[in-house]
Amino acid sequence: MILVSRPDLGNREAEAVARVVRSQWVGMGPVTAEFELRLQPLLATNHVVATANGTAALHLALAALDRDDRTEVILPSLTFAATVQAVLMAGYRPVFAEVDPATLTLSPVDVAHCLTSHTRALLPVHFAGLICDLHPLGKLADLHGLALIEDAAHAFGSRRPPAPPARVTHAACFSFSANKNITCGEGGAVATNDALLAERMRRARYLGIEADTWCRQDRERPWSYQVLGPGYRYHLSDIHAAIGLQQLDRLESFRQRRCTLARRYDAACAPLEFLQPVTRCLPDDIPHLYVLRVTRNLRDPLYLWLRQRGIFCGVHYLPNHLQPAFRPFHRPLPVTEQLAGQLLSLPLHTALADADQDQVILALRDFANSPAISRGAAADPVELQPVETPAP
Repeated sequence: MILVSRPDLGNREAEAVARVVRSQWVGMGPVTAEFELRLQPLLATNHVVATANGTAALHLALAALDRDDRTEVILPSLTFAATVQAVLMAGYRPVFAEVDPATLTLSPVDVAHCLTSHTRALLPVHFAGLICDLHPLGKLADLHGLALIEDAAHAFGSRRPPAPPARVTHAACFSFSANKNITCGEGGAVATNDALLAERMRRARYLGIEADTWCRQDRERPWSYQVLGPGYRYHLSDIHAAIGLQQLDRLESFRQRRCTLARRYDAACAPLEFLQPVTRCLPDDIPHLYVLRVTRNLRDPLYLWLRQRGIFCGVHYLPNHLQPAFRPFHRPLPVTEQLAGQLLSLPLHTALADADQDQVILALRDFANSPAISRGAAADPVELQPVETPAP
């Protein structure tokens, strides 16, 4: 089977974990602190708070905002459910907005339509390695006094744009789960230049306690601590951080391999008019996923064709405004709904061999010459354009 994604782990990661095990300090400690310090220059930020996973990072960032009577967070429906759940866990109401069909990232035009006096934050989601255009969103946030919290789970290692205006409360949240650009096995992080926001998140990730066990060990009374507010079990262990440190050493080789694979797919898909790769900017972006729009109602037939040949693909994502749990927040999103029937993610990971990718490409070409093509619709119902949707 050719998998759509998988981690790239080896002896270096195994030995790093073994060193932590031999140290007998396996919880959050010096290795986690080292991981955070290594991330700061890579993310061009003053503060990094490592977390148990990407969802925890999003929740911490949202929960750390100053609370007022504003209760809404604007985000795309086309994202993993974790983004929405983090908004709800933080006590906010999700407001779903459209995405640009070329990039699959949050449409500033539709965000402007969604703004109300209840809007507290904007939550753009970077998609498949491409970083959302933060300039217009930063201007909106600045104009209306909003926070800007990035879901950057797909975009670790991709080029970072200039920070939004200094007046904007800003944080970027990353994931290091098994299928991401680097992995800790499980893990996440929040990057911010806001010292107060960072301090709130550090405290909240460890049950609201003012200092974690490692930081207290040299005190005269290390068993004494104060609980200063609400908190969670969201800290990253040294075992997971040890894996992450080794993965950071391999980041540039990962970038090169993912870009090479993406370019090979680009060349293969270019003659196939029913396939439209989602916009990327190589090599600035690390392609986390290789996402196609499959037009002419051919997405499902192509998925089955590839699956029958031992090639696993993904669909990123099912729109959240159509999910039963999020029905109270439903809003018509015609662009997102049409995209949902077109998107397909081909296998892309650093352990993917050229020979396996050649099998995927051959299967795509064979499908293009199959009877399924003639049975597909001549065109999609609507040719998607940059979003100009009415206000809700």
